[in-house]
Formats: sequence, C-alpha cells, structure tokens
Amino acid sequence: MTLPALTGEALGQQDPNAAANPKPTEKVTSVSGNPGATDFGITGTGWLGRTLGLKDEWGVKLGGVWIADTNVLVAGGAQPGGWTNNQALIIGLSVEAEKLVGWRGASFGIQFLQFNGGETNEQAGSIAGYNSIVGLPPLNRTELLEAWYLQEMMPNVLSMRIGRSLPSYDFGNVSRPLALADPDQNIPAVTALLYSPVFVNPSMIGAMMGYYNPGNGVTVNFSPTKSFYVNLGAYDGNRARGIQTGLEPPMFNGYWFNIGEVGVNWLLGEGKHPGQFALGLWRQTGILSFGGATEDGTGGFYLFGSQRVAYGVNPSVHNSSISLFYQLGANASQTLPMTQYYGGGITGFGLIGSRALDSMGFGVGLSQLNQNLFQRQNELMFQAYYQAHLFASTFLQPTVSYIPTPGLSPTLPGALATTLRLTMLF
Repeated sequence: MTLPALTGEALGQQDPNAAANPKPTEKVTSVSGNPGATDFGITGTGWLGRTLGLKDEWGVKLGGVWIADTNVLVAGGAQPGGWTNNQALIIGLSVEAEKLVGWRGASFGIQFLQFNGGETNEQAGSIAGYNSIVGLPPLNRTELLEAWYLQEMMPNVLSMRIGRSLPSYDFGNVSRPLALADPDQNIPAVTALLYSPVFVNPSMIGAMMGYYNPGNGVTVNFSPTKSFYVNLGAYDGNRARGIQTGLEPPMFNGYWFNIGEVGVNWLLGEGKHPGQFALGLWRQTGILSFGGATEDGTGGFYLFGSQRVAYGVNPSVHNSSISLFYQLGANASQTLPMTQYYGGGITGFGLIGSRALDSMGFGVGLSQLNQNLFQRQNELMFQAYYQAHLFASTFLQPTVSYIPTPGLSPTLPGALATTLRLTMLF
C-alpha cells in the first residue's frame, strides 16, 4: 500500500515491523487513496519527528497524514447538486524498543484521529461507498485509532501484535505494495482508488474492522518464506452489532470476529513481473439482528490478487509500469448489507512525461445487496482517478465516480460524483 518508503522482506507482504523500522529518507512514491486505512503504526514519513529533533537511531518515529477532499454530486443519486467537505488528521508515534532500551523484537505504536465530514455517500445513495474516508455517524469524531504492542518471536518470520489496530492492513488488503530486492521495480500502491471496496471487501462491511473503527484483539503474522505468508486474527466482534469501535472501549462480551488469510507471491515471465494472490476465511459469532432479520453468527470468504503486466512503458520514466488487480467475496449473512462482491481495476505508474511519482487508475465493483434489507439487487460502481505529486510528500487527486444503480433505493437514478482530494504525509 501504500505509504512512502515502505519496504518488506516478503514480496507483497510487508514486514510487520516496517512501521517500527523507519528509513531516514524523505523519498516518496504513489500512495493509496486513503493511507490511514491501510497501515498499522505510523501513517506518514516521520518528517514531524525529525523536525522536532528525534533521531532515527533512537527508534522513535513521529508522523502522520492529513487528508482533505471536496465532493460534488453532479447528477442523480439522492441529492443531486449536493456537495460535502471531509478532512481526516492522523498523528502517530511508534517506538522500536530494541533500539531505545534493548528489548529485543519489541515495538509499540499509538495513533490519534480527528475526523470531520459530511454525508458524502448518502447523497449519492451508495451503500458500498464511493468515498472511503467517510463511514457511519458520528461524522465528527476524535478517537484513539491505534494502541498496540508488537513482539517479533522469529525475525522476519513470526510476530504477534496485541491491542488496538487496523485489521484491514493484514486482511483483504488488495492495495498492499509489492516490494522487490530492486527498489526500482517495486509497486508502491496497487491502486489509489477512493471507494471503500479496495479497503474492506464489501462482503465483510459491517463486521470487519478498519479505518475509522479499529479492532481490539490479537494479530499473528507468519512468513516462513519470502513468497508465502499466513495471517491470523481474533478481535472484539461488537462491530457487527453496530457498535462504533473507534469511539467505544473493548467489550469482549461473547461477540468475536475471527479471520485467517493465506497468501503467495511470485515473479512472472522474463520481465519478472511481481504478482500476488490471497485467500481468506472469516467468522463472526453472536446473535446479530438488523432490518427485521436475526441470525446466530455468520461468516464468509474473500480472495484478491494483483499482477504487474508491463514495465518501462514510458521512456521518460524507467520504472513506469501497469498493474491489474481483482477482488471477490461472499458471505451467508442475513443481516450484513452486502452478500457478494466482484471487483477489479488497472493502475498506471509514471505514464505521463517525466512525472515519475504520478499514477492513474480505473476500477469497477459490483456489490450484491442483501435482499432482506434493500429492494435493489445490486450496486454497480465505476471510478477513475489521476493522482498528481505536487511537492515533497503532497499529492492532489481528482476522481470521478459513476454509480448506475445506487443501492439505497430502486427509484434513485444513476449518480455521477466528482472528488478532489489532497493528501499530505509528514
């Protein structure tokens, strides 16, 4: 995914300690559409801490990200002509305890979020969400986004993270970067699409935790080789009851969200094009009720993958490239808003002139809506963007979204929306 200067020992699987092993460089690459949704630990470059005098050899990093956007519903949807503004500020501190106090393999992290937004997705009538920075109310919130302790038992092989973090980093993360021994060939962010399905597979929306409703529990990362990993997680599952976990303390009252993911990575053909594939299973426990339907737990599966298909496309940018990604998910739920999802897209890096840090992309997603809750059978979404690097770690991203079948009501006309997003990492 997704953040500047990310590295990883395993191809396509970031080192779980990447957030605790900062690089002193300010070099940046293309970022995800919402960096705060796709990484645990510090979201940013660490510039803030270095400016305040923190030394990299201390193992202490202070940084963050500020995201702001304006959205205009050009036509259709529930409120044609409506517009909204959103902003999210995330500031975090991470400590690599081995460097600081000699505690081998240990690190700690904490992040705070300030969010202020509007009913962006509601105006379009979108259930899946064409703008991922906005979730459910309250739309003005100050919260503890993360507070975790990570212990590495076997270097670069086995680690465990306990506390409050974003499971969407470890599970279903289609936009995770592909990191190679040759950094020029890295894929920094598989896509910078803004819509929610690239951050949480819609078949898990309503149960899965992530930005801005984190998970409280334990995550185990196991990477026995550079091309294979297994991630396991168990979390307080009250998100499926409608609890805003970002604003509430852990409950641990019998509702659990359990998830596991297995992934492989490869280099394809003479061009050694990086690719990845992952399959996940999840189970939510407890009595769930919504919209008149009740069930005793639910579960499902998902898969995703990506593949670079071309390299050196633009003679002016030697590592310019094109990548594809795809997603699928399904559940057996009677209470979650969506039961199936099919999506995919294409991303180009450094394709125009000598603008090596720019990217562009297109994505499409089809969400099958739960017929117990909605009259429309599915919601189809198209989105296209251009992410332009302005200066330092600042990006400007105009995005156009079209939703032919807004899921909120079968009578809503297709929604056409524009978004202009500014992302500043520090």
